[in-house]
Amino acid sequence: MDSNETKCPLMEAPATEVAETVVETNVFTAPLQSKEAVIARLEEINQQEAPSDKAELDMIKQTFYRLRNAEVVNAKKEYEEGGGNPENFVAPKDEFEIKFKELMGSIKEKRNVLKAEEEQERQNNLDKKLAILEKMKELVESSNEANNAYTEFKKLQAEWNEIKDVPAAKVNELWKSYQLYTEKFYDLIKLNNEFREYDFKKNLEIKLHLCEAAEKLSEEKDVISAFHQLQKLHQEFRETGPVAKEQREEIWARFKAASTIINRRHQQHFEEIKEKEQRNLDEKTVICEIVEAMEYDKMTTFQDWHDKTEEILALQAKWKTIGFAPQKMNIKIFERFRAACDDFFQRKADHFKTLKSSMNENLEKKKQMCERAEALKDSTDWKATAEILTQLQKEWKKVGPISKKHSETIWKRFVTACDYFFEQKNKADSVHKSAEQENLEKKKAIIEKLNEINQADQSDEQTNTIIRGLMKEWNGIGHVPFKDKDKIYKQYHQVIDTLFKKQNLSASQKKLSNFKSSINKEANLYKEREKLMRAYENMKNEIKTYENNLGFLSSSSKKGNSLVTEMNRKVEKLKDDLQLIIQKIKVIDESIQK
Repeated sequence: MDSNETKCPLMEAPATEVAETVVETNVFTAPLQSKEAVIARLEEINQQEAPSDKAELDMIKQTFYRLRNAEVVNAKKEYEEGGGNPENFVAPKDEFEIKFKELMGSIKEKRNVLKAEEEQERQNNLDKKLAILEKMKELVESSNEANNAYTEFKKLQAEWNEIKDVPAAKVNELWKSYQLYTEKFYDLIKLNNEFREYDFKKNLEIKLHLCEAAEKLSEEKDVISAFHQLQKLHQEFRETGPVAKEQREEIWARFKAASTIINRRHQQHFEEIKEKEQRNLDEKTVICEIVEAMEYDKMTTFQDWHDKTEEILALQAKWKTIGFAPQKMNIKIFERFRAACDDFFQRKADHFKTLKSSMNENLEKKKQMCERAEALKDSTDWKATAEILTQLQKEWKKVGPISKKHSETIWKRFVTACDYFFEQKNKADSVHKSAEQENLEKKKAIIEKLNEINQADQSDEQTNTIIRGLMKEWNGIGHVPFKDKDKIYKQYHQVIDTLFKKQNLSASQKKLSNFKSSINKEANLYKEREKLMRAYENMKNEIKTYENNLGFLSSSSKKGNSLVTEMNRKVEKLKDDLQLIIQKIKVIDESIQK
């Protein structure tokens, strides 16, 4: 049975009753909220002459190291947040801990001395009571002289009552023997009835008063105080002599019934404490499980760790509001919680140590990207540079985080270079769009003139010259807005095709005109020129081959004349095409010069 649940001893049981032993429990409940308060209380205990209470000392020890451990945890956290290596952390010295150990050592030494003295005193009291029991036994067995031994017997009872505690293991045995000899003596003694009845009556009054006092204790609100008061009543009941034999069972039953109520309340009180401590243990176990179940693999960002740190701190604050767990589990559950919290903050420190190295690498990457952006900001190759900077901005987003103290500065540097380029590009686009709009108006004017010529329906050399002049002017005009390009090109070639038919312009002239119209759309004029030069060389070789073959053919045969005529026709066509290529190359050269 738990010491907190033991019942009060039933002191005045008849010889046929089995008395119950009790271990008195002193529960210390005074709150100690600081190490200063702990030291002050230990100094008070150390100065007391009475033996200190072990339960209170255990509670004080738990409280002190709970406060001390909390300080160490906070100190370690500050050390790590300041950039310190967790492996190099050393808990700061604590003068309070030194004083605490000194006082606990002194108190323990005093407790040991007092305990030894108390044990010796109990043993001496046992020897004295055993000697008294031997004398009582002699008086009871000398029945012939019992009446004359009354005074001696009362003297022995007085001596018995003056002797205090004996070893707990001997209490019941001694009391049974004492009750046995006392009752036998009163049963055998041959005093006159008047004197004997007076003695029994006096004892009955005392025991009735004790019964009333015990019954009244059920109204006492302080269960612990009621229990201790009952112990004193039991001591008085035990020290009071017997009552008449026929009343012994009744008076004892009444006192026992009152004691049972107090003992039951006392036991229930500690059962409630035990239940509350178990609930506290359950609640603290849940908190431990929450911390132990942290999914560290999912905590990848600074915000993740920040949120979980706030959660841990909230759980620690919650822990402090929960009362003590059962004594055998109180230290274990705290150590479990502290280990889980230490593991969290160690992992956090390791994460940010690794993150710090990663952030330095990311910072270098972003510096290099800034340098690339700054090198391109003055470029006038708008399209290509815009594509490069746009891709660079996408890559910037993929680079991991950097230190907060560098984040804003490096971002401003990067975005300043990008913004400068795009501002210049927008200005150039604005000028370019204005020029394209002017070109569109010019080409509309040329189309309008060509339409006028078409409506005039004239066909002479002068008209052809005007048309070719307008075509040359068209080819010299630059780009128009992209959205109008196809429409204006279609309008132009519709009227040109109509005029070519009316004016009978050569196919070569038409092809050359079309080439001039499309040349501005070529992305690479040099590449087109190389292509034409290769075609030029091929045609020259082909013409040369035909001319050589013509020299070998005989013009005497009819068939030979027909073949010579066909080959001459092909040579003339190749020469016309060769002239067209020469004109195209000339157009490209003029465009390159512009």
